[in-house]
Amino acid sequence: MNIIITGAGKGIGYSLVLKCIASAKEGDNIFAISRNIDQLLLIREHACNFHAIKCDITNSLQLNHAIDTIKKQCNEIDFLINNAGCLINKSFNEIEIEDIDKVFDTNFKAPFLIIKELYGLLSRSKIAHIVNVSSMGGFQGAAKFAGLSVYSSSKAALVCLTECLAEEFKSSTIKVNALCIGAVETEMLSNAFPNYKAPITSEQMAEFIFQFTCNNGRYMNGKVIPVALTTP
Repeated sequence: MNIIITGAGKGIGYSLVLKCIASAKEGDNIFAISRNIDQLLLIREHACNFHAIKCDITNSLQLNHAIDTIKKQCNEIDFLINNAGCLINKSFNEIEIEDIDKVFDTNFKAPFLIIKELYGLLSRSKIAHIVNVSSMGGFQGAAKFAGLSVYSSSKAALVCLTECLAEEFKSSTIKVNALCIGAVETEMLSNAFPNYKAPITSEQMAEFIFQFTCNNGRYMNGKVIPVALTTP
């Protein structure tokens, strides 16, 4: 198993890293990408080849360096989880161009570029599966909330990209699916909905995402799946 997880420094991403390490075998490669890798560097005992890569995925130089690091370590990638996300909670009339750029660069542009740059490594795997972690805010017909217009729009763009790439890659071994996550107990949720208590922990959601990533690429492609008990 060679797997890449973005947004791996905390929340769902960090829990995903721990799950991957617990399930990894000798020779597996786990690449954990995050702007802050302090917590990742505390991980010591593992059978696999664990790589904590400090990278702001919206910074082209840092992203290129991270991609080069991955390419030097392995010849193929089995799983890519685009988990990193950015949320700005502002009313529509308060949103600045800089806010739009920041959110879309993280939630849409970076996953697009990561997939593009890693296509060669992914295409070499017989079980390649890209999982884009979207949001119920980007799921058509789901409840929408004031202050989250940019965030929800960016996650909807990621959903559309998922469907487009499933068609683009149809002749390859690569499968692409999106999970639209509902309320999960994370720092991002607290920023959007202060004092709200989510019914699902980051560890529980990470378990679901991990199992979906490893197993469901063989059964589905281009699917957009809501994963939510509540949307608050």
